[in-house]
Amino acid sequence: MVAASALLLTGCAPVGNTPTGNFPGFPEGHEASSDTTGAPEAAWVSEGDKIAITLFGSSTCPLVASTINVVKKAHEGNAVSIDVPPLPDKPCTMDLVPHTTEFWTPQDVTTTKPLQITVLDQTIELPIKAYQPAGESEH
Repeated sequence: MVAASALLLTGCAPVGNTPTGNFPGFPEGHEASSDTTGAPEAAWVSEGDKIAITLFGSSTCPLVASTINVVKKAHEGNAVSIDVPPLPDKPCTMDLVPHTTEFWTPQDVTTTKPLQITVLDQTIELPIKAYQPAGESEH
């Protein structure tokens, strides 16, 4: 049953490792953590169909993730890496604001195990996706 659920959760995801979108702020339904260091944050969105990566930086030169790559498939450790291109060589404001990039959850990983995400030389552990009954929102 668990294997069938894992297949169901990962077998229908669209293929591709480029972002589905990016925007200033946090993903809908998610708020900033209590960490004020500007460390990268990650969240499951769209019922686990997508992974949101929130990076902190200048509002005029935001850090925008460019690709997601499977490092370890679900049965090998469930891990991905996120590439972030260097910032342009131009003046940027000195503020620290969130900017989110969303990716389809890769087919070779699962939401039923913690996901290790490496981005900007840091590793984040995204917990198992908790599914909410219809009509309830995430907190």
